[in-house]
Amino acid sequence: MALNLDECLVVGISSRALFDLEAENTVFEHQGVEGYRAYQRAHEDEILERGTAFYMIEELLKINSLVEDRRLVEVVVMSKNSPDTGVRVFSSIEHYGLDITRAAFAGGKELHDYLAAFSVDLFLSKSESGVQGAIDHGVAAAMLYDSPEGYDPVLGQIRIAFDGDAVLFSEESEKIFKEQGLQAFEAHERKNQDNPLPEGPFAKLLRVLSYLQQTLPKKDNPFRLALVTSRSSPSHTRVLNTLRDWGVNLDEAFFLGGVKKDQVLKAFRAHIFFDDQDVHVEPASKVVPSGRVPYKSDSSLS
Repeated sequence: MALNLDECLVVGISSRALFDLEAENTVFEHQGVEGYRAYQRAHEDEILERGTAFYMIEELLKINSLVEDRRLVEVVVMSKNSPDTGVRVFSSIEHYGLDITRAAFAGGKELHDYLAAFSVDLFLSKSESGVQGAIDHGVAAAMLYDSPEGYDPVLGQIRIAFDGDAVLFSEESEKIFKEQGLQAFEAHERKNQDNPLPEGPFAKLLRVLSYLQQTLPKKDNPFRLALVTSRSSPSHTRVLNTLRDWGVNLDEAFFLGGVKKDQVLKAFRAHIFFDDQDVHVEPASKVVPSGRVPYKSDSSLS
């Protein structure tokens, strides 16, 4: 019987986001497709090291063992390379015991054409153009930075942290802050504190994660969801009212008011952190796996 992917959380992930393929990518950039194919064939027996999103994917897939007769999470490996280059990737998937059986090797085509076909809720990649294409097509996506050295993940849990504006929420308020300053931003948020914020690119994903969290048994529930935002009082009120309107209960929320995010994320021990600004993502990526969420190409913030 065919699996209905619309009933699952579907994560599309590039092989470079799942495994450490930086050396191989250098070969691709300098020698092209044929050189890359030859390199992969020559190293097919070598298991790949874990990549930036590996631990998050590993923990998400474990959810399927917590319920009977239903799969809650599906992961699809998505690559612009040819199928021939995927042998090493699937050997590594089998080595680590990851329950991944689906893949899309697009042979040079951009992957955003296939995201809807696989009902992808979240696309993770280290390709800026690939992630931009996904965002422009309305799919939550992030460009991952390199894995942090010495990262020690929490096992048996899934800890995901989100920025607010331009990630969970629309870029409307962030635009006011950047164009008119802090006072105008705070005045706007105070005036609209009872009006839910418009949805951003990761709003649907947060709802899906919250649904899964509420679906699973409360005892030993693996999810730990957090908001880590530069907002502070009084602009926090609108955020909390919005989440209440969405029916989402976050486990933790940090309104930092300009305090750096990296140490909070290190203490939270996030499996992944999503933010729209490099000024936050770059330092965060040194302590936890992190990804930047780009603005749509037609955004005035781009």
